[in-house]
Amino acid sequence: MDEQLKTHLQELINWGEDTKESLSASSLSELEIQQWLDQVDLWQWKVNELLQDDRELTSSELNTINEEGKRIFKDIKKWKDMMANKEVPYGKHELPTLPYAYNALEPYISEEIMRLHHLVHHQSYVDELNKAENELYNKEPNDSMVKHWLREQAFHGSGHYLHSIFWKNMIPDGSGEPHGMIRRQIEKDFGSWPEFKSFFTKVASSVEGVGWAVLLWVPASGRLAVQSFEKHQLFQLADGIPLLVLDVWEHAYYLQYQTERKQYIENWWNIVNWQDVDERLMNARVTV
Repeated sequence: MDEQLKTHLQELINWGEDTKESLSASSLSELEIQQWLDQVDLWQWKVNELLQDDRELTSSELNTINEEGKRIFKDIKKWKDMMANKEVPYGKHELPTLPYAYNALEPYISEEIMRLHHLVHHQSYVDELNKAENELYNKEPNDSMVKHWLREQAFHGSGHYLHSIFWKNMIPDGSGEPHGMIRRQIEKDFGSWPEFKSFFTKVASSVEGVGWAVLLWVPASGRLAVQSFEKHQLFQLADGIPLLVLDVWEHAYYLQYQTERKQYIENWWNIVNWQDVDERLMNARVTV
């Protein structure tokens, strides 16, 4: 068995370990978690048997083990999504609850900023997205107003979805460095964690006016990419799935950092929730 195939099989086993870690930390019941763990364990055992056999595999054998793993991970994601009841009727979006207290991210982001950012700015995106969706989908829009409501949907919808990711991308007492699948993918695509961190920081610092720095998974290329979004919806990378987002609109930092955006960006790395980013990558890779 050549080294490339060995590496691939080992990556499958590692992928299984990451999935089991994610399952153990999920809100599913113990019975549900154990049922999925048993499936992943059995699949990992099959992969390990092929790895230990140390022979050349047929294309059929390799395809079978890959497809079985992909099916398991897709089924887990579908089950998680179903349990989370993610379907939202048009015009019925709600402000998500923060997964921590408003003062939990101090000293890096103040309670005052978090309250204003979440309760005022994010709420406004939710309200205006609902208004746009009602006009587009629940009514018969006037021909002359279609473009207006589409622009409103794009701006406020992107604002709502990005902020919903942003809150979960942060956690008190962050781990500081990525781990699991996201760490391996960062090292594969960017060379090393320090090289990625430096590049992402430069992208965030380069945003002109208002916008975001975003780490994406791009299914078409099978790689990570970093992109800056202007406002919320401009310069997005088609087919890209956001994994890690950093809000660099002034309302995200100005009350605390004033013009020191670079200091805000540097401090933000201390509260990144790499477990959340890792789970997003796992879900993105099995969605397509």
